[in-house]
Amino acid sequence: MNVYAPDIDRIPTEEEAQAALDLLKRYAATGQGAAVPLYPDLANIYPSHAADAAYRATLPDLQNGPAALIRGADRRIQHVGISNFRLPMRIATRTGDHLAQVSVTGTVSLEAGLKGINMSRIMRSFYRHAEETSDFNVVDRILDDYVTDLDAFDARLLLRFQLPLQVESLRSGLKGWQYYDIAMEVVQMAGTRRHILHLDYVYSSTCPCSLELSEHARRTRGQLATPHSQRSVARLSAQVESGTTVEDMIDMCRAQVPTETQVMVKREDEQAFAELNAANPIFVEDAARLFAEGLEALPGVGDFRVVASHQESLHSHDAVSVLTHGDLFAADTLEPRLFGTMVHPG
Repeated sequence: MNVYAPDIDRIPTEEEAQAALDLLKRYAATGQGAAVPLYPDLANIYPSHAADAAYRATLPDLQNGPAALIRGADRRIQHVGISNFRLPMRIATRTGDHLAQVSVTGTVSLEAGLKGINMSRIMRSFYRHAEETSDFNVVDRILDDYVTDLDAFDARLLLRFQLPLQVESLRSGLKGWQYYDIAMEVVQMAGTRRHILHLDYVYSSTCPCSLELSEHARRTRGQLATPHSQRSVARLSAQVESGTTVEDMIDMCRAQVPTETQVMVKREDEQAFAELNAANPIFVEDAARLFAEGLEALPGVGDFRVVASHQESLHSHDAVSVLTHGDLFAADTLEPRLFGTMVHPG
């Protein structure tokens, strides 16, 4: 006898309705002789349950299951892991350690034929080193730990944080904290490991063309005019040796493009900043080349990339440039939202 299945095109027969009723009765019975056994009653009180090794061995682990569980193309995945895992870590500076909130992206490669990885091992690797003062040596050890834990060939770690450094105003002697967006990246591919520093340097750019046009109006017509300037951002990424620090890179930026935005100012500082901008007018092309010149001269720097964005006060669009050196950062395409990530609001 077939059990009644709903069909919107007809009304069930009496025989089908009776079969459905019999099935419901068997569900409600004790389970003796039922076609489908009853599901057991479940406890709804949180238990004080200890998960010992024997119990843990019984837990299902689908992510690390056999290749038969793979969905989609059974292909190698270049990056799989976690993003924006956060924890406090101490960052080494010239004047001492700084406690920063670090955002971690950690990935490994996953070979074809493997279902997945145990992502929590990446976080556990960090917590084993959480009390250490972070530099590339510490990040190397963290990477070693989770490459071993996950049995991976290629791996990458990216630590993002804000580093406050005290800076002095131009003339008044006031001091304030400048916050720098930093990232430390370690990449291991095909047995080769690279250290990469990323820095966002925020500065003011005065347009050389606008400066000359303003001076022309003053000279020829006695007309007061001001050149346009704008907050600008350079994102520098450089492969470095372990002895190269982010403060070395910041010092280089200040030497190449000295119009860094100011923290604490009095009237004499504001005047000095206007004079400093007039002494250093700069197009976005100039900025890219000046930072590249500084990176080329900085000891311990290999391949690098400079991305500059002058967020125009004249135009309703930005002026941008990208300059790369070496194969590590070479690319024929642009990340669609790259320049949109370079806005540094006050």
